[in-house]
Amino acid sequence: MTKNLNNNNPKLKFSQLLSKKDFTIISIFFVVVFSLLFYTFFSSNYYKGPEPQFLEIRKGQPFSVVIDSLYSRGIIPSKFNFRVAAFIYGAERNVQAARYHIPNGLSYLELLDLLVGGHGDLLLDIRINDGMSVARIAERLHSLGVVDSQAFHLKSFEEDFVKRKNINAYSLEGYLLPGNYFFYKNSNAEEILDSMLSRTKLFFNDSLKNQAKKLGYSKHQILTLASIVDGETNKIAEMPKISGVYFNRLKRGIKLQADPTVQYALGTSWRRLFHSDLRIDNLYNTYRHYGLPPGPINNPGENAILATLFPEKHNYIFFVADTKGGHNFSTNYSTHKKYARQYYRWLNSRTKN
Repeated sequence: MTKNLNNNNPKLKFSQLLSKKDFTIISIFFVVVFSLLFYTFFSSNYYKGPEPQFLEIRKGQPFSVVIDSLYSRGIIPSKFNFRVAAFIYGAERNVQAARYHIPNGLSYLELLDLLVGGHGDLLLDIRINDGMSVARIAERLHSLGVVDSQAFHLKSFEEDFVKRKNINAYSLEGYLLPGNYFFYKNSNAEEILDSMLSRTKLFFNDSLKNQAKKLGYSKHQILTLASIVDGETNKIAEMPKISGVYFNRLKRGIKLQADPTVQYALGTSWRRLFHSDLRIDNLYNTYRHYGLPPGPINNPGENAILATLFPEKHNYIFFVADTKGGHNFSTNYSTHKKYARQYYRWLNSRTKN
């Protein structure tokens, strides 16, 4: 009778598969491997130079660029090891756009935790609205944690700083082009202002400068008038017509009588003006002084600047707000007074209600 060898063979134990020598070799191998991995990814990396190092990671920046930057500064000793650590960590697609202050002695994993966790000055997408004054821009940026409002305001009116920027003006009011910006939190005032001034310089190109010369006005004067236009209306379609009114007044030697300049002189946000307000002794009060005020009253947007450079040609010399968010224009005072009475009757009815 034949024996069933399969059923009679006892099951082998794991310890019987390897000799003591083989088991020792394999154990030593895994200890060495894990020790190397621990040493590679958990040990501190030190760089030379000032501490901390600053690293900017912009939105959409490839991870390979980040690695190159870290390696070129000596913050990481090996691109390959860092890439392996990032793969294990799952970091390649999760690094946050920010400006980082990298202390010395971080391991690969500690550095990745810093970058993935966004433990830096985050990059914010911020909208600066058309017609915002320096003071209002300062308040907005401060509320978002971008810059100290007082430092921003003081730097904007610092005579030496304005001169260094080759701006022939009393301040940077009017020279900070509104729009969308990417700013880091905890920035200093100078770097924010430099970014905004660069945008203005890029926009106000040679072509626009030549157009200003054709009109017989300097860049400063154009920005000043554009700020008044921006202060008068939010309707882009109306801006060239309003610009045309002011150019007509300047040509005829008529006072501008622009309400936004009085608001600026008063240093208040928009409110209904009284006759006493129109009598204040201030160079920005265009009800008392002829011509343009000394400088811009806000930072005009691109539409207001273009409307000032390319004013609509007409004979209007008056305009007053209508009841629909726009303005009524007229060529003579009697018609203007009629429109003004209509508007103030409507305004008074709203105030009573």
